[in-house]
Amino acid sequence: MTHSPGSAPAPAPRFPWPFRVFEPAPPAPVMLTDPTEIKQHYRRWQRRVLIASIIGYAMFYFVRKNLSIAMPVMEKSLGITKTDLGLFLTLHGLLYGLSKFGNGFLGDRCNARTFMAFGLALSAVVNIFFGLSSAVLTLGLLWMFNGLVQGIGFPPCARLMTHWFSPKELATNFSIWNTSHSIGAALVVVLCGYLVSTWGDWRLCFFVPAGLAILCSIYLLFALPDTPPSVGLPEVEGTAQPEAGTKGFSTALLKQAFTNKYIWFLCLANFFVYTVRYGVFDWGPTMLTEMKGVKLTHAGWMVFAFEGAGVVGMLISGWLTDRIFGGRGARVCLISMCLAGISMLLFWKLPGQSIWLGTLLLCAAGFFIYGPQALVGTVVANLATKQVAATAIGFTGVFAYASTLISGWGLGALVQHYGWEAGLAGLTGMAAIGMILFAFAWPAQAHGYGENHSAK
Repeated sequence: MTHSPGSAPAPAPRFPWPFRVFEPAPPAPVMLTDPTEIKQHYRRWQRRVLIASIIGYAMFYFVRKNLSIAMPVMEKSLGITKTDLGLFLTLHGLLYGLSKFGNGFLGDRCNARTFMAFGLALSAVVNIFFGLSSAVLTLGLLWMFNGLVQGIGFPPCARLMTHWFSPKELATNFSIWNTSHSIGAALVVVLCGYLVSTWGDWRLCFFVPAGLAILCSIYLLFALPDTPPSVGLPEVEGTAQPEAGTKGFSTALLKQAFTNKYIWFLCLANFFVYTVRYGVFDWGPTMLTEMKGVKLTHAGWMVFAFEGAGVVGMLISGWLTDRIFGGRGARVCLISMCLAGISMLLFWKLPGQSIWLGTLLLCAAGFFIYGPQALVGTVVANLATKQVAATAIGFTGVFAYASTLISGWGLGALVQHYGWEAGLAGLTGMAAIGMILFAFAWPAQAHGYGENHSAK
């Protein structure tokens, strides 16, 4: 890390008054000059950033993925069809993807701490109103709005990770951070499974997670920093920005993100990664209760196992990317997607399988599908560089959550008319297409911080 004593003057406010709370934190006075002390403080802050952002983003899942457990009960008590519920998932996902992309522009410019806390608190409020509603139209509109709000969650995390960790260690640490997806999703399906089974009220699936999310948003305000200079530390190694005046944000965005063919391949592949991921997660409890005759609480634990295996898969894929594949995460994605497809095929085709074998195969699918889910953002962030990382990752989100056209409404309608055999065949096919697209990204280089942005 490079470091020079003294403190930079605070920049003049750039945001209008009502939004000034979201302004990037100004550089703090520099108190440390000894390289050893700087490194020690850096490591402490990195651990704090990692832990707090994992907790915070896991809580976003508490107020987003709580619907999957509530769906079987809502279907019976409110008379909502699978097609309607699938439409909820699709519209929510599409708006979430667009919001994630749009908020990526803001995430590159906003204070990560306040932006993330605000989004989580707002999503909690929407969940409370959802739990108070019964009309199908009202529920649909509220869940669509929740999709817009949820798009605030990821961009500040992308800002934090790319500003606090160098490209050489980003895949490992981003994979650790990505466990927040599975931690939040796994815990909320178990929690909501017990809430519904114990009290028989689907509304608790929204009230209880909302209360926890509000508490967590307060925690984030105290736990998170913004960038290293905001706490008196130098910029992280290996991520030097272009010199002032040599390249504007729009030029950098165009060159480093939107004209990179490998980012496009990864974005397209991400569509199919998320189709499989959300197809299993969102419809898992319904599929297991209807197709396998599993109790809802047991189905919650099976989906928990799917997510838990995903945590291990993320960590191993990140380690493999940095230590074995020299940062070329697209190659790990290809291998993982191939094995995820095989796991789904076996889950679908093996006859007379027991619940334990079914759980084992779901775990295998989760283990392999969450590797690409975690790595696509990491690869794109490194290719685009930290200057536009949140924007570029947001761009992958547009494709990821466009997948809800298939995993939400499409899968719901398919199963409604042709049953779960057709649904599993569709998910297996989606994995195969994703594998082909990852193969096109095989030559992508490790990062885009060098002068040559094309892969060797």
